[in-house]
Amino acid sequence: LEESSRQLITAAPVMQKLIKTLDRVATSEVPVLLTGESGSGKELLARRVHDKSIRAQQPFVALNCAAIPQGLIESELFGHLKGSFTGALKDRKGKFEQADGGTLFLDEIGELPIDQQPKLLRALQLGEIEPVGGQTRSVDVRVVAATNLDLEEQIGKGTFREDLYYRLAVIPLKVPPLRQRPEDIPLLAGHFLRRAAQER
Repeated sequence: LEESSRQLITAAPVMQKLIKTLDRVATSEVPVLLTGESGSGKELLARRVHDKSIRAQQPFVALNCAAIPQGLIESELFGHLKGSFTGALKDRKGKFEQADGGTLFLDEIGELPIDQQPKLLRALQLGEIEPVGGQTRSVDVRVVAATNLDLEEQIGKGTFREDLYYRLAVIPLKVPPLRQRPEDIPLLAGHFLRRAAQER
């Protein structure tokens, strides 16, 4: 990836095929689920979906579901009103409202607590969110989610809702790890070498 232009650098046929598919589905409004190992480039591909969509001039907002303390995930997603809980010192917009009109990237979606999954499902189904302590409001958000977990396995364990999975995985795409696309290693090595040379 060239950071200034966010152009994906790849010579691997498997990645070129994936990018062509991404560019086709980017023009639709349906959710996309990217699966693959950590470090395989899922966020870069999510940004490409946004950049190639009709929402490209609107916000791209990212949330890592694994990085938020469990008690704060609802506020992070949907926002809260001042005084709605201890520590809520002012009104705060959640990621859905921040991304209104644009794209919300939910990374590590498999780590979303099971008690928060129905609220996310409602937001996807109805385009409505309810801030903590607030009233229901409408949002216009396209969701791209990513995970390094096997969500079908998580469904079997009872830690991920099947209905949410099918709502997120309208377009499921698997991102291959670097070891399955060795053609990209020289390109990436050159990119990181150039970047290090500029810094040094």
